Amino acid sequence: MTMRIYKIHPGRGIDSLELHNVRPRTPGADEVRVRVRAASLNYRDLMVAKGTYLVSGDQAVVPMSDASGEVVEVGSAVTRFKTGDRVITSFFPNWIDGEPTPEKTAGALGAGADGVLAEELVLNERAFVRIPNGLDDVEASTLTCAGLTAWNSFFQSAHLRPGDSVLLLGTGGVSIWALQLAKAAGLRSIITSSNDAKLSRASALGADATINYRSNPEWQDEVLRLTDGRGVDLVMEVGGAGTFARSVSCTRMGGSVAVIGGVSGFGGEFRPFDLIGGARKMIGIFVGNRTGLEQLVRFTDLAGIHPVVDRVFAFDEAREAYAHLESGQHFGKVVIRVADH
Repeated sequence: MTMRIYKIHPGRGIDSLELHNVRPRTPGADEVRVRVRAASLNYRDLMVAKGTYLVSGDQAVVPMSDASGEVVEVGSAVTRFKTGDRVITSFFPNWIDGEPTPEKTAGALGAGADGVLAEELVLNERAFVRIPNGLDDVEASTLTCAGLTAWNSFFQSAHLRPGDSVLLLGTGGVSIWALQLAKAAGLRSIITSSNDAKLSRASALGADATINYRSNPEWQDEVLRLTDGRGVDLVMEVGGAGTFARSVSCTRMGGSVAVIGGVSGFGGEFRPFDLIGGARKMIGIFVGNRTGLEQLVRFTDLAGIHPVVDRVFAFDEAREAYAHLESGQHFGKVVIRVADH
């Protein structure tokens, strides 16, 4: 009996993504075997393919970190799950709670260790979180990285409260997750895009204001205008070069810039006194811990949030899914359906 997995060679691009047949591993005493239903892509997966992710190695790896599935076998010492439970992966299997450490963040799925683009997973029971019946498999697969990154930024790191304001850059997976969380939590949200159709969709999801950064290149001034000169409490900085200085300038005095990615690369102009003079904080967001993911799952269930999925690809269409994400045409999450039953 064999199962199918994908492997990718970091630095060799999407074309190095290849299917392999392997023999499944029997779970150890504290491990569970999960039949994967769906796996969702993040920009980080493109970075792994390009070899630009901060912990990429040079050996072929099973890619991706975010998956939902069903527990089909448990080891003799497993206490957290039983056969039939629906679960999602935790991005850092060893980071359960508290502050990050090198030890806790070692072995991140899909980069530092094999990931989830496979028909089955065998991992320690601590690497999974139970999911509610209110989310289907495709929706649930988006919580692990994008959903948790937004949750951590808002509530674990910046400690936002209802009535606070956030600026979201772009309409990718993290930004749209953040928009949905903001709406449910009573935060005021402003979102940017170069595409008016995407901005209309964002408004329909509850964005309080939208800015087309192509027709309004000085978008930081528009953010200040929309906030009566005060600035926002938090910026979700997903861009990098060309956006960071603008993000800082439209953050209120004492506010925060959550740095969660670098879609446009890193570098560019950075003026430390812009942080010092405004007593602003720059927070590096490295996804988050399992406790945060469990909190997100509960909140999503109680608030009735259904994550926005742009497109679902078949397991045999993994390369096409990567290419679609790379095109930047998506709104929300790109998901690969691994199995229907």
